[in-house]
Amino acid sequence: MIVSTHAVRLESAGASVTLVSAERAVTDWAARYFGAWWKAAEVLPGTVCAGPAVTASVDVRAYEDAAWSVVQEPHTSTTYARSRMLLSRDVSAGVIRAVCPDVGLAFRSEPGAARLEVIGCQPEDVATAAARFAREMMRGILLRDGWSVLHASAVVRDGRALLALGGKGSGKTTAALALAAHHGLGLLANDRVFVRPTERGGVDVLPWPSAAAVGLGLLDALGWFEVARERLEAGEALHPTQDRRVTQALLAGDRTPLREDGRELKAQIWPHQFADWLGLRLASSGEAAALVFPRIEAGAVPAVEETRRTVGDADFMNGQTEDRYPDVLGLVGVDVGGHAMARRSVGRLLAGLPHHAVVLGHDVTANAGLLAKATGCA
Repeated sequence: MIVSTHAVRLESAGASVTLVSAERAVTDWAARYFGAWWKAAEVLPGTVCAGPAVTASVDVRAYEDAAWSVVQEPHTSTTYARSRMLLSRDVSAGVIRAVCPDVGLAFRSEPGAARLEVIGCQPEDVATAAARFAREMMRGILLRDGWSVLHASAVVRDGRALLALGGKGSGKTTAALALAAHHGLGLLANDRVFVRPTERGGVDVLPWPSAAAVGLGLLDALGWFEVARERLEAGEALHPTQDRRVTQALLAGDRTPLREDGRELKAQIWPHQFADWLGLRLASSGEAAALVFPRIEAGAVPAVEETRRTVGDADFMNGQTEDRYPDVLGLVGVDVGGHAMARRSVGRLLAGLPHHAVVLGHDVTANAGLLAKATGCA
């Protein structure tokens, strides 16, 4: 364990996790990443004596020792966040050790004590991993408290949340950002939300903090392209998961969508940049009031469509659909999408809310106007 000099506590719906490190860059990273969504706040390191915690350090020698301890024991291999991970388990001690040799990261997890140690060679890699696993620890606490993970974008006005659902490329992000940018709704989530039934028969909604993937065309249509370009020219940076070709296009002023193997390469916007760069308001909770099922069609005039679509099993995350962040270190402790019974209960309640199917074009202002009129959130 390390001697911590900085600490940031994440809080949402009564759940909390503290991230501690001697590296200010690590805790600053978490504060920017979780920000208003999970009420990230600096606390005195001396107060971190109990409760779920992630400690993180940048120490090459300690990393090498930790990595050696994994490979010298019987271990398995898996993939986590697109990186190769080797895992060894000491069942008697209740400890899981892991190493990602390609990125120079090692981990020591004690699931029973809700403690995780992250050790790495580079500050940015350590900061990224520490924040990611702190989020996984929070996920576990919330799921065990009855929440589920729904694949949806969300915006909020006066505590009432509008959820946009659909598969990849359906327009969830377009719908949410259009309403947030043009009608002042609070941005609650870009791609996933936590949902749980209320005692009065509603559905509470919490954010899942993550970087937002926004295509260059949408960035331009929202009026944000030049803002991002100016910030990059001033030396600031978007999220490091962003492909360098996107950064180069932004700096060159090239708005042409970038594609590789049929997949669009997008700008990766930090959560805090929605507020600091783009002037949006981030919401930390809401109660589901309506569902939107968008469909993007090039050249389309925004319009309301008929639909029989409602929330189904495919709209929820679960162990089969969550292939990027499996619970390899035992931090979640239940199905990574929540209990099946909780998902079914939420699904029934959401099915009783107003449903709005819409076709959206590439005119963001027109999209926002149609969405506001159809849902009554203007």
